[in-house]
Amino acid sequence: MNQNPIYKRVVLELSGEMMRGDPSYKDHLISFDFLRDLAIELAEIQNCGIELGVVVGGGNIWRGASVEEIEQTTSHQIGMLATVINAMALQAALNKQGINSYIASNIEIKPIAELCSHHQVIKRLKQKEIVIFAGGTGQPFFTTDTGAALWALKIQADVILKATKVDGVYSSDPLIDKNAKKYSQISYNEAIQKELRVMDLTAFSLCKEYQLPIIVFKLTPPGNIKRIVFGEDIGTIIST
Repeated sequence: MNQNPIYKRVVLELSGEMMRGDPSYKDHLISFDFLRDLAIELAEIQNCGIELGVVVGGGNIWRGASVEEIEQTTSHQIGMLATVINAMALQAALNKQGINSYIASNIEIKPIAELCSHHQVIKRLKQKEIVIFAGGTGQPFFTTDTGAALWALKIQADVILKATKVDGVYSSDPLIDKNAKKYSQISYNEAIQKELRVMDLTAFSLCKEYQLPIIVFKLTPPGNIKRIVFGEDIGTIIST
């Protein structure tokens, strides 16, 4: 591991499903053991001088695209509200670790979450606050991926760290195909050609156009985020 971080400003993307912790636990929406462990790790990273934003999804609470009984726009808006709940839970866990944090949302819910400009977010990052991004893009029909890409570009982040259930990008689903090949590094174009579905196409196209690297990795074991930030080869990096 390098002595100094190779990334100074990072956006971590967490799906709502990750907030459940152990996937075998179906009886709770949010695992506070998971949040405690994550908060400890994020605090350690921030103490290394790294500016950190976290984008949270809401799929543990609501999956807007799969509810047929509710009109889609409304369903997506409920999903955006779910991300605010997850952001509040993460903020509470960070507070327990003595870490200042701020919820920046694309839907305003005063006094919990405020609309704010990228200038305000950058200012808070420089003040050693972890910024938690909620509310997706503020518009229906967009995913957490797109919200992460937009915020990362707006605050000029060095990289998006996309936490997943598997330890990188594979040629096919490694949970199904034992012969799936893992890529340690792959270009945007190759990922598109091979239809690897690293992110939704809107988010991925933004990252490709503005040459924003994406690292897809498994959140466990603890310490993986720090290892990546300090230059260890963990997961898969997608770049030009």
